[in-house]
Amino acid sequence: MDLEIFTTGGTIDKVYFDALSEFQVGDSGIGNMLAEANINANYEITPLMKKDSLELTDEDRDIIYKAIQNSKARHVLVTHGTDTMTETARHVMSIKEKTIVFTGSMLPASHRATDAVFNVGFAIAAVQLLPSGTYLAMNGQIFDPVNVQKDRAAALFKTI
Repeated sequence: MDLEIFTTGGTIDKVYFDALSEFQVGDSGIGNMLAEANINANYEITPLMKKDSLELTDEDRDIIYKAIQNSKARHVLVTHGTDTMTETARHVMSIKEKTIVFTGSMLPASHRATDAVFNVGFAIAAVQLLPSGTYLAMNGQIFDPVNVQKDRAAALFKTI
C-alpha cells in the first residue's frame, strides 16, 4: 500500500435526506469518487469517524494521530471538516517520516457543484509529490498548517 486515506467526516461526507432534514455526516463517498476518477494508486481507505469537525474532541484528534502514526503507509491523506482542519493538522505535525495531507470541501461531495472532487484529486497528487511533513491541500493550494486559516466569507483557505 502506497497511500492510506483516513476519513473523519465533515462537509465532504454530509448527506441530505429530505426537505425537512438538515445535513448529516454519512458514509464517506471517497471510494466511489476515486473509482469514478480511475485512480490507479495503491491505496486503502480507513474510516475513523463520522463527525462534523466542530464536534471533534482532543480524544478524536488523538485517535487520528495514532492511526496516522501506526499506518504502514508513508503517504497519508485525511479527509476532514474544514472548520477545524488546521487544528487537527497541527495536532499531528510531530509525526515524522510521513507525508500527511489534509483535505475537505466547502460543499458535500454528493452535490453537483462541489469542490470535493477537485480537492481530493489535488490532495492525492500532493501527498505523492511533497516531502515528509504535514500539509493542507485546499482550493488548488498547499498550505502549512501553522500559518493558514479558513476564510468563511470567501469560502476558502488563506495564508496568515
